[in-house]
Amino acid sequence: MAKKESTIDRRFIIVQELDQKGKVDISELAQMFGVSEVTIRNDLAKLENRNVLVRARGGAMKMDPVGVDYTISEKDKINIKAKQSIGLKAADFVNDGDTIMIDSGTTVMQLVRKLTKKNDLTIITNALNVVNHIHNYENIQIIIPGGFLRKKSFSLIGIPAERNIRNYFCDKLFLGIDGLDVDYGLSTPNVEEAHLNGIMIEMSKQLIVLADSSKIGKRSLAFICPVSKIDILITDSGISNDQKMALENAGIRVVVA
Repeated sequence: MAKKESTIDRRFIIVQELDQKGKVDISELAQMFGVSEVTIRNDLAKLENRNVLVRARGGAMKMDPVGVDYTISEKDKINIKAKQSIGLKAADFVNDGDTIMIDSGTTVMQLVRKLTKKNDLTIITNALNVVNHIHNYENIQIIIPGGFLRKKSFSLIGIPAERNIRNYFCDKLFLGIDGLDVDYGLSTPNVEEAHLNGIMIEMSKQLIVLADSSKIGKRSLAFICPVSKIDILITDSGISNDQKMALENAGIRVVVA
């Protein structure tokens, strides 16, 4: 790999290597990323603290990473080009006059950046980063259900949010997730956020999932819903033909950005 990756990107790729191979070698990773072995050892130590891996002599072995819960600022740096493409494509599914619901995912945030020229749009969101981006636009009405602030995702969750979200019904829910497995369903690291996402799905005519291809085939800690609830999946070209076929066989319209 010719260019040095950012710390977040590098650690994310290390996790992907672990998923594929079950173990990684320090010297091979140092050569791959063009960094020192000391840097790789530091990466492995940080990932071990997150219970992603177990360090072994000369490298590390995989642990199940289902509970890894990155902050929204960390997530925003991962697979950014794919997320931007997905957000741009997702904007085609928003019409003037729509009432849409949006969660706090970083991929969904790329959609939000493309919505400022839509007319007579109503956005229901528990995500303060979304509100911060669109609050000055007079063409967009914002509904905030309220709740307790979850700092990692900058979103409002808990019983108040769950009760209030049931007061609103929308045309489309745009949902970002951490895992999408055709057998297991949709998942995310946080149990409360998963429960709120489930209620959002109940209150929506159509569920549109935005997920870069690294999320497909993965399972995270907290179950949201089965894949049968998904109407449309918007992803990137990294999705394999087998993954795409399995999802389409499950009744999902798969759109590749």
